[in-house]
Amino acid sequence: MSIHSTAAQLVTFAAEGEEHGGNHESLSPYLTGGGAFFILMLLLWITTRFNRDR
Repeated sequence: MSIHSTAAQLVTFAAEGEEHGGNHESLSPYLTGGGAFFILMLLLWITTRFNRDR
């Protein structure tokens, strides 16, 4: 495969993705962000419990 044919395939693949918008109907950005924030805060809390001597 040459670089030109690979680039052409990637451009075609990217153009097909524009039709769908990339978001699923049931995927809420607020729920996803809130869940990620909660998980990160939980990991931070666990980490600070193990580092009491510092």
